[in-house]
Amino acid sequence: MTKQIVSTQQAPAAIGPYSQAVICGNTLYCSGQIGLIPETGILESGLEAQVERAFNNLKAVCEKAGTSLDNTLKFTLFLVDMRHFAIVNEIMMRHVNDPHPARSCVAVAALPKAALFEVEAIVAMPR
Repeated sequence: MTKQIVSTQQAPAAIGPYSQAVICGNTLYCSGQIGLIPETGILESGLEAQVERAFNNLKAVCEKAGTSLDNTLKFTLFLVDMRHFAIVNEIMMRHVNDPHPARSCVAVAALPKAALFEVEAIVAMPR
């Protein structure tokens, strides 16, 4: 098994012992992204800004790897409050075109840096 680590300054640096993403075969495995501003490491204020930033961070990782969010096979969404589900759906639809990928969404008690939202993805690499 050969794996290639993906890292970009256009997304926040890892805040633990992990990589932003790993390519194995024709698949990109992206670590979770929260709404951190890459240049400062500061969390965006408010849910909508955090969700928008998290998807933009994930997009930057995908682009560095040579793919795009449109090639996403599966998202996993983490919400601190499930009442935000509709807002997250609306923002996600601005970042991913039809056909939409598979997706899971789970409620969590807390996220790193007191974030309100996190997204991770499995993305196909173009051949």
